[in-house]
Amino acid sequence: MSPLADFLRPLVLSGPSGTGKSTLLTRLFAEFPDKFAFSVSHTTRQPRPGEEDGKQYHFVARDAFLALLDNKGFIEHAEFSGNLYGTSVMAVQSIADSGRRCILDIEVQGVRQIKTTSLDPVYLFISPPSMSVLRTRLVGRGTETDAAVEKRMKTALNEIAYAKEPGAHDVVIVNDDLDRAYQLFKRVALGEKIEGDTLPPLDD
Repeated sequence: MSPLADFLRPLVLSGPSGTGKSTLLTRLFAEFPDKFAFSVSHTTRQPRPGEEDGKQYHFVARDAFLALLDNKGFIEHAEFSGNLYGTSVMAVQSIADSGRRCILDIEVQGVRQIKTTSLDPVYLFISPPSMSVLRTRLVGRGTETDAAVEKRMKTALNEIAYAKEPGAHDVVIVNDDLDRAYQLFKRVALGEKIEGDTLPPLDD
């Protein structure tokens, strides 16, 4: 497949909370403001202070979300902490129609669902260098309770375990150094083929 064709394929980005996905995306969008667009998901949760409808999320009522789901309007969806989240077919299609590359930041549950569709994206997994480093990053945020950190660590173990399955992702980037990780991330986002990194062990 040509680089142009790879560039036009959606990019599905996944990885544990705390691996730096948002930082990488922020840098990419700042450097290439016209090449990429972030797929805005639907959610039934309430907006947080500073969030705008249609920017961070499309905030909808649960009934409206379920109606769209019944009409096969979502590529993937999931429920977290009692709230529904989903990536709509329309959101991805509108980005493709604009000639930009659609980037989706998706949980593992959503990745599994997308693999059953005809979307044909490039799957990119962002990994921490180790579980101990991930824990340090989560604690360092200062916004997580001990229970929340433990929940995120458990989720991270499941995400990395899935990433180790053959064919789960096309490329793995270990964010051990932000500048190095960004250069690799940028190359993948622009449609280049790279070798990628090796996932860390799960027992440190």
